[in-house]
Amino acid sequence: MRNLIKIIRKFSQGNILVIGDLILDEFIWGDVERISPEAPVPVVWAKKRSYMPGGAANVAHNIRSLGGKVSIVGVVGNDANAHTLISELKKKNIETKNILIEQRRHTTLKTRIIAGHQQVVRVDWEHREVIKDSLNERIINFVKSNIRRFDAIIIEDYGKGLINPVLLSEIIECARQNQKIITVDPKEEHFIYYQAVTCITPNRKEAENAIRNIKIKDMENRFKLNFDKLANRRDIEVAGKEIMQYLNLESLLITLGEQGMCLFEKNGRITHIPTVAQEVFDVSGAGDTVIGTFTLALSVGADKLEAAQIANFAAGIVVGKIGVAVTNQKELTQRIRMH
Repeated sequence: MRNLIKIIRKFSQGNILVIGDLILDEFIWGDVERISPEAPVPVVWAKKRSYMPGGAANVAHNIRSLGGKVSIVGVVGNDANAHTLISELKKKNIETKNILIEQRRHTTLKTRIIAGHQQVVRVDWEHREVIKDSLNERIINFVKSNIRRFDAIIIEDYGKGLINPVLLSEIIECARQNQKIITVDPKEEHFIYYQAVTCITPNRKEAENAIRNIKIKDMENRFKLNFDKLANRRDIEVAGKEIMQYLNLESLLITLGEQGMCLFEKNGRITHIPTVAQEVFDVSGAGDTVIGTFTLALSVGADKLEAAQIANFAAGIVVGKIGVAVTNQKELTQRIRMH
């Protein structure tokens, strides 16, 4: 565990570029005192509203909160939500000058209504159309011109239109040519695009859907694998090996909720990492914490198992908080020492 703490102390040396779908998370906080006479739904007495960076912006927030340097590339609309999001990022000392504006696009907004400690409903406003070719070209040119500034690139794919095959192929090739770490928080429909990256970090459901979507025709007969659910350790291991081989990955980190994580490495090592969460109040944004912490740790010299272990501790902290949350070096170090 001492080695993990030494790695965390080096986080300020890491410089990460995050590319992905930007989201503004809005929280309306209140209490429920009665059921509506209009329909069998609770009436929430709203008391306050708050905003947090979400999606790729939350990944950047996690890295910054842990002490790393971070820049972000994404697309927003020309609207009030974009101004709020950029303002929130600037407050957190996250570089925003490479956030691009698409005039006819909505800035993605996720509104969560929370009564007491319970999320009642979420409302999403978004566009999912693929970004214009001109924006694609600007992002690719920026990455090629600035790749040497960064230790690692994170691709945050929420399926909102920014991440597309042309963009990914150019960025992955650029990262590989410059021997940079490149990790992906995946969207299951896009797994075919993530060939030969350093790591992808799907959750259990995304891994299950990936197995179906990449159409390995004879897999069920060969391994008698349950396609509907990766129900046990053997199913998870079989699926992970197939994804590793199919995408030619250096590593694969599957997050498994209360069962922790499973790390697959190219040398054939498979490591199950048990959860260290003490309480679970809200899993919103936990995947962002995992990929941000994992990549930051790799960027300062951690091996993949050490990085996964640190990310597991970080996720265990944030799921014990309400709303989209982050952690910091002090909290993370204390949790590791307690463990």
